Amino acid sequence: MLPEASSGTILSFTVILCGGLIRPDTAYTQELLQLDPLADHCRMTFLIATCAFPFDVARSLELALFRTYAVPRISALLRSTGELTERTRKRYDDTDLLLSEIIEHGYNSPRGKAAIANINSQHARYPIRNEDYLYVLSTFVYEPIRWIDRYGYRALQESERLAWFYFWHAVGERMHIQDIPMDYGEFERFNIAYESARFRLAQSNRDVARQTSDLLLGFYLPRALFALGRPAIHALLDAPLLSALGIPPQPAWLRWSLTQALRVRGKVAAALPLHQRPVLRTRLRRPSYPTGYTLDELGPR
Repeated sequence: MLPEASSGTILSFTVILCGGLIRPDTAYTQELLQLDPLADHCRMTFLIATCAFPFDVARSLELALFRTYAVPRISALLRSTGELTERTRKRYDDTDLLLSEIIEHGYNSPRGKAAIANINSQHARYPIRNEDYLYVLSTFVYEPIRWIDRYGYRALQESERLAWFYFWHAVGERMHIQDIPMDYGEFERFNIAYESARFRLAQSNRDVARQTSDLLLGFYLPRALFALGRPAIHALLDAPLLSALGIPPQPAWLRWSLTQALRVRGKVAAALPLHQRPVLRTRLRRPSYPTGYTLDELGPR
């Protein structure tokens, strides 16, 4: 059994969560609501991810990783490459940077095209099933939407949800993923059905999830406190996901505390002074690339 987190640990984790407090600029929100979700989905995705909800999108995509680990054939492949178990931080940085390049510059920009070409080149090395590609793509669509609706300072409007969907649909096409549903609801139904059919317990699930948990905790805590911090991450995961990862359910009080902390963070974020510039993850300092990076450096050597 994992040790229960102390009240001090919960307070520390709440402070960490609140470290992402940035009030979305109302001008960005006004622009979002005036744009067309089909014609302007690249601009709307940029505004959602970097201006209106930068903290929420980043955290939701981090937790979306755990959902892919709940599928044994995906986690087994990830473990076999050694990228997640031996070079965890570099793998995180590479994935984050490639996705951020596409979001920040657009999939049709030179940098966006180069990022997608890099991803396609890496994936071509492995026998990955189309339905697994579809599922991973669906997590990019629906996990940020669900997180924002649950914890954001406001829920996404229908036009924003559709723009987010159209953006990742276009990225998926450029990754040569087949049979991507054209309908938002149909793709979400696929996401739910896939998880029901494919989430199964396996040792590889445990291995890659543990490495990723420790990586995320390492952003904020010394290694000696990881055992206390892990339950805080696990409390944000739902029961079917925990079961597939071999993690026991977390105490109700812990789940409630973190849910309330995230909701308070969202409300406080809405009351803070306006943030004047987009939060560009490609500009963040990366231990994997202390002097900067080029697109062709991202990914396994």
